[in-house]
Amino acid sequence: MHPVGSLYFASDFHLGIPSAEESLLREKKIVKWLETIAPEAEEIFLVGDIFDFWFEYKYVVPKGYTRLLGCLSKLSDSGIKFRIFKGNHDMWMFGYFESEFGASIYGDEYIFEKNGKKFYTHHGDGLGNGDKIFKVLRKIFRSKFCQKSFAFFHPSVGLSIGNYLSSKSRLAQQKYENENIDIQSEWLVQHCNEILKTQHFDYLIFGHRHLALDIKLGENSRYINLGDWFKYCTYGVFDGDNFELKKFEI
Repeated sequence: MHPVGSLYFASDFHLGIPSAEESLLREKKIVKWLETIAPEAEEIFLVGDIFDFWFEYKYVVPKGYTRLLGCLSKLSDSGIKFRIFKGNHDMWMFGYFESEFGASIYGDEYIFEKNGKKFYTHHGDGLGNGDKIFKVLRKIFRSKFCQKSFAFFHPSVGLSIGNYLSSKSRLAQQKYENENIDIQSEWLVQHCNEILKTQHFDYLIFGHRHLALDIKLGENSRYINLGDWFKYCTYGVFDGDNFELKKFEI
C-alpha cells in the first residue's frame, strides 16, 4: 500500500499487436492495474507507446481500446491527473486526450520537482548517440508536412496502412530486447550521464527500451527504465520519499 498522493509511471503497452486477442488481454490487465492503483494515485504518467499505432484525424480516432479509454476518463473524473508522452509509435496525438480527460501531452522531456526530488522524464526515442537513421525518420514523422500529408488519406486507408506496418514491427513478431546488456554502453545511460554533468536529477525515467532497469548513477541519481507490458508488466511508483520499480501480478 502506497500513500495517497503517489506518482505512478508505466510505458510501452503497444496496444494493437501482435493480435486483437492478445492485445485485448493486455488491455484488460492494464485496466486492472489502473483500477488497483487509483486509490493511492495523485498523478499517472504514461511514458509513450501506449498504442503500437495511433493517428487522430480531425473527426476520427482509431477504433478500439474502449476499456482503456473509459478507465482513463473515469479516473480523470475522480481527480487523478494524467501525463501522457508521445512515443515513436503513437506520436500523432493532436488533442483528443486533452479534450476527453484533461491529460497533459509531452513530445519531449518533462522536468519537474516533487517533495524535494527532481525528475527528468522522456519516452527515450531519439536521444543519445547513434541510431542516426531513426533520428532522421523521427524528424520527418513529427513534421507538420508529414502529418498533414497523412491526414489526406481517408481514415480507412490511413489506419489500415498504420495497422499493417504495426503487424510487421519487431515487437509484433515477438522479438524482444536482449536483457544481457552492457550498462556502460547502454545509450540512454550514456545520455543520462551527459545530462548529469550540467544539472542534477534524482530520477531519470524512460520507456522505449523494453528493459526493466533501475541503475544508480553517481551518488544521488538513478536511471529508471520502465520495461514494458509484453514481457515485464512493470511500473514505477514514487510514494513521496522513494521511487520503486515494481511488477504487476494478478
